Amino acid sequence: MGDRAPDDRPPDDRPPDRTLWDRAAEGDEAAFSELFERHAEAVWNHAYRLTGSWSAAEDLTSNTFLTAWRRRADVTLVCDSALPWLYTVAGNAARDEYRGARRRLRLLRKMPDAPVVSDHADAVADRLDGEQRLREVVEAVRTLPKAQREVVELCLLGDLSAADAAALLAVAEVTVRAHLSRARARLRILLEEK
Repeated sequence: MGDRAPDDRPPDDRPPDRTLWDRAAEGDEAAFSELFERHAEAVWNHAYRLTGSWSAAEDLTSNTFLTAWRRRADVTLVCDSALPWLYTVAGNAARDEYRGARRRLRLLRKMPDAPVVSDHADAVADRLDGEQRLREVVEAVRTLPKAQREVVELCLLGDLSAADAAALLAVAEVTVRAHLSRARARLRILLEEK
């Protein structure tokens, strides 16, 4: 059979996130790299669901892991998994970016409009209906009250269980479920209006 690379180990032979995080906190770059390899795709998917943009998801994923490297010594993992904390960092970064984009948009509105030039954008727009719908969902999520928005970002957009979200948010699991129920009802109404 030949030698196996460290990433070819069966999942049960891989060290848990807590072990890797502790080693990374002591400066072990290989341990942090293994955490990155293990969770980068999930973080990118979460960032994409938060933003509806591939490039923004790339930027958020990079920023999330940069923040993780910088703060690795002060992080408390939930259920020994780094993923809930990484999702939270990505969510915070997405909100920061959204606020910055709104400020830039206000500034741009003060500038005179450029002349309209037609291009191939109409053909591209037809293929981007799915992304537009995702942006509508993201916009609707941003209008939810903070507690509902956090639960939606973690459970619906981040695929965390209600129990993990409850532990991360330091609330009862029944509270998370109630917020999810209210948020789903409100999102359904908001999206049907569009």
